[in-house]
Amino acid sequence: MDDKGSVGKISVSSDSVSTLNSEDFVLVSRLGDETPSSTNNGSDDEKTGLKIVGNGSEQQLQRELEDVLMDPSVADTGPGPLTGMDSLGGGDHVLFFSIQVNTPPVFLFHFVADESSSEGSPSSPIPDEDSVVFSQLTYLGCASVNAPRSEVEALRMMSILRGQCQLPLDVTLSVPGVSEGTVRLLDPHNNTEIANYPIYKILFCVRGHDGTPESDCFAFTESHYNAEIFRIHVFRCQIQEAVSRILYSFATAFRRSAKKALLSSQQAAPLTPDSDLFTFTVSLEIREDDGKGTFSAVAKDKDKQSFKLRAGMDKKIVIYVQQTSNKELAIERCFGLLLSPGKNVKNSDMHLLDLESMGKSSDGKSYIITGSWNPNTPQFQAVNEETPKDKFMYMTTAVDLVITEVEEPVRFLLETRVRVCSPNDRLFWPFSKRSYTETFYLKLRQERKSPASDTLYEVVSLESETEREKRKTTASPGILPAGPGSMVPSPPEDDEEEGDWMLGSGDVSKECAEKILETWGDLLSKWHMNLSVRPKQLPTLVRSGIPEALRGEVWQLLAGCHNNDHQVEEYRTLITKESPQDSAITRDINRTFPAHDYFKDTGGDGQDSLYKICKAYSVYDEEIGYCQGQSFLAAVLLLHMPEEQAFSVLVKIMFDYGLRDLFKQNFEDLHCKFFQLERLMQEYIPDLYNHFLNVGLEAHMYASQWFLTLFTAKFPLYMVFHIIDLLLCEGISVIFNVALALLKTSKDDLIQTDFEGALKFFRVPVPKRYRSEENAKKLMELACSMKISQKKLKKFEKEYHTMREQQEQQEAPIERYEKKCMASKKSY
Repeated sequence: MDDKGSVGKISVSSDSVSTLNSEDFVLVSRLGDETPSSTNNGSDDEKTGLKIVGNGSEQQLQRELEDVLMDPSVADTGPGPLTGMDSLGGGDHVLFFSIQVNTPPVFLFHFVADESSSEGSPSSPIPDEDSVVFSQLTYLGCASVNAPRSEVEALRMMSILRGQCQLPLDVTLSVPGVSEGTVRLLDPHNNTEIANYPIYKILFCVRGHDGTPESDCFAFTESHYNAEIFRIHVFRCQIQEAVSRILYSFATAFRRSAKKALLSSQQAAPLTPDSDLFTFTVSLEIREDDGKGTFSAVAKDKDKQSFKLRAGMDKKIVIYVQQTSNKELAIERCFGLLLSPGKNVKNSDMHLLDLESMGKSSDGKSYIITGSWNPNTPQFQAVNEETPKDKFMYMTTAVDLVITEVEEPVRFLLETRVRVCSPNDRLFWPFSKRSYTETFYLKLRQERKSPASDTLYEVVSLESETEREKRKTTASPGILPAGPGSMVPSPPEDDEEEGDWMLGSGDVSKECAEKILETWGDLLSKWHMNLSVRPKQLPTLVRSGIPEALRGEVWQLLAGCHNNDHQVEEYRTLITKESPQDSAITRDINRTFPAHDYFKDTGGDGQDSLYKICKAYSVYDEEIGYCQGQSFLAAVLLLHMPEEQAFSVLVKIMFDYGLRDLFKQNFEDLHCKFFQLERLMQEYIPDLYNHFLNVGLEAHMYASQWFLTLFTAKFPLYMVFHIIDLLLCEGISVIFNVALALLKTSKDDLIQTDFEGALKFFRVPVPKRYRSEENAKKLMELACSMKISQKKLKKFEKEYHTMREQQEQQEAPIERYEKKCMASKKSY
């Protein structure tokens, strides 16, 4: 199910959520889930003792009432005659109740959603499960409906039941956070269960429109008697603001259960050893300038299966990626397209190509990446020289993809034969086709799956069909299995692999020495007299860290958000609008600080506020929208201030501090930052710089997250908060200070690593080292002691742009013109 169909509509003005986008609802059959039948062998009179008054068929109403009411004999005094049942036009019978009793019973009556279920007996307490409980609700009754997904029909029923209910029933509502859960109605006095409705049977949830008498109401529809009957249940909230929260909780459960329903409705094969295997086909196409201003796909030799290239001609690389088996994994973006002459090349031999475009094909089946290749650059000289007749050479192409549910980028590597001929050679020759295709087998291991987190996978192994065939022919019989599910043995697990401990961990104490608080108190008093001028002693105090109790106030003052009434009002409007990135936002919310109490609960206050901030910004900044990792920064701000103010500070950081520039123009400014960092390394840590140069490790391979999330994604909170202190006070250049401090303190370990070892060291031991608050303090002291002049950064920035201009000068004039046109269109 598309997440947009559920959570995407949850906001102040949200009206409805549904388990599926389409009108077709797939029910998951369960064992024992048969049409309910009466378990009472007595007569109808013995079972109910109720008199039915209504305009419809008495027998039909009697059956419908039996579905709603449980055996009243469980109470000490049975209810008296039931009155007030009416018939609505169109054959829709609405049930509302007036029960006459001589003495107050323990409870009035029970609504039954699934009589075949043995759980949830009248006297049993609610079972333990991950759920959100809402109190101060009133049940107004239920009605049969023919269109269970019609908002118009639901609102009509809601209006009728609210206006005609004679004896509302106070209830507590429990909404699950898991797909296997059950919505439960509880007696608020003794917490016994009144009714239960499995999530897989609930189809639709709707709220009353603002400005109408039903604005404090909500309702949900359910499939009764295995979808032969559909019913709507209507509730009123004594606290009107709770309606949005309740819909958000339903949407969270819908998002999971609909996926489960769709998968279960298909005849899924039983789990096999290959159930963790995902198959992809990756195709490579090489396009060459045809001299007419366009690029045409080059052909492959029919006999030797070699691409025929012409020396000196500008080229493009086009990669098509299509998943062919298992549950669909969403490709989020391409992180890099690389090329190198030869085969079995080292990572350090691969060179980045300029990405021109990426995205899904028109039919949605493939993900397509296009990059420009200038063969005249020195690193590609080997595949720009004519090869002897009847000879060929190898070329390696790699594409790094960010896949939504996989924690690390996945690299698909293609080794192809090429022949380079004279630019004057004629193009016609016997060819088979114009692309090279390889099949890849990606083996994943589920890392975690909990109510507060979507499924995440780690890569166990990745193997191409060519590698498989080669392994089969070289392996000794009986030593290595040759079945379709066989894989290269995975390396032993590293005990140092990170888990959820880092994402939102690191408690920050609000205790502070009295003298420090007095100093800050005096400074704030003076500052408030003239908020347009920062006190002189402010930078010195910030470098020592802002007291946690004052951070919310000081961050807003540093960002200039002390007079943001207009922004607050705008935020309240933005959260009512639809976001085109809703599914990506929803996906990231559960992954943001899962170790922190405020954010770990699905449907909780923290996730609700975080969702709204990210959604509002994606609508506010249409050019950038929502970027992966943005939620971590928003979460840090939310821990210190209300969501309206957190949104205002986020906007300031993105626009006034230049963070949004890192995401623009194909990450051009971000690559400039990488260049500046490497030049600073060359000056401050030359031995580490030279080691990285030797192993082929570039800044973009380890520092992307540092810049794009401002270190908020991997490091403990006491370190993250201090970094944001410095950023808001001194600007985004402090990222260089922290990055250099990290590299300097890790230099001895990093120099001992190879390419792969260094990447793993950045991913695990580096963040883990700063679980120690003492280590984090020393790191921040080192970062603050480094003096990096803005003049030096400007100099490096100028060097980068000069280098880029030189590279562009080597491009064909037409291609350069096309790039400028594309850039101007994007900026517009």
